[in-house]
Amino acid sequence: MFPLMLNADPRTENTARALAALGHPARLDVFRLLVRAGNDGLIVGDIALHTSLPLSTLAHHLRALVTAGLVNQERRGREIINTVNFDAMTRTLGFLSDECCHGVAIRKVDVA
Repeated sequence: MFPLMLNADPRTENTARALAALGHPARLDVFRLLVRAGNDGLIVGDIALHTSLPLSTLAHHLRALVTAGLVNQERRGREIINTVNFDAMTRTLGFLSDECCHGVAIRKVDVA
């Protein structure tokens, strides 16, 4: 049995929130669409056309991505432009891969 050691790294909570938001197929599709759109982003109506999601459902999924810090929204007149927060995306991916292949020391715990 190995002791449970929670990582005290403050990035852990942010990364978990981002991954949870991306853990739904519709949100992952929306996020990937916005990644393809780049810095120009897309308005909600265009996202709905590409994903075939009803506007009310899309609003729910966008809210989850915004709350997780992965998507930014900016009002321009009547339109809301949705863009990927590329810094947050890079931080999330970096958190997952920063320590790749550095090795892990396994410590066995004596169980009496």
